[in-house]
Amino acid sequence: MTDKDKPRGGNGQYFRTLSDAQRDAEAARLRARGLTYQQIADELGWTSRGDAHHAVQRALEATVKEAADEVRAIELDRLDTLYVAAMDVLERQHVTVSNGRVVSLNEEPLPDDGPVLAAIDRLLKIQERRSKLLGLDAPSKAAISITPDRLAAIEAMAEELGEQ
Repeated sequence: MTDKDKPRGGNGQYFRTLSDAQRDAEAARLRARGLTYQQIADELGWTSRGDAHHAVQRALEATVKEAADEVRAIELDRLDTLYVAAMDVLERQHVTVSNGRVVSLNEEPLPDDGPVLAAIDRLLKIQERRSKLLGLDAPSKAAISITPDRLAAIEAMAEELGEQ
């Protein structure tokens, strides 16, 4: 099947079929066995070694993405567990204790806000970690200063690249 015969989505890009994914996986297996890209292309019926190279790269990217998604899911589950534990601390009644005795004010136990505030801090840290893991935080801007020497070197390199 040539590219023009493959089904396309609404955006005009080709759909990757199960058959495509299986061929990419086979290309990666052959590469792992030491075959050259040209040998892989010949073996799988592609017209060029570039097709084989792209297939191997797609298989590697898919493998890494799947592993990363699994690790991300595990980490999110762990963060959920920690969040529930911190919420339990936050919602629990805490009283001030001094020398092993509950401190009272007007015959009522004096509340201790320390554990509550610590639980709030922990909840915020868990939320920050979750945001980083999911990529929810906006990218931060950094100020870069360049010395005149370095600016001249960058301009010289840009000029050289423009001549090539």
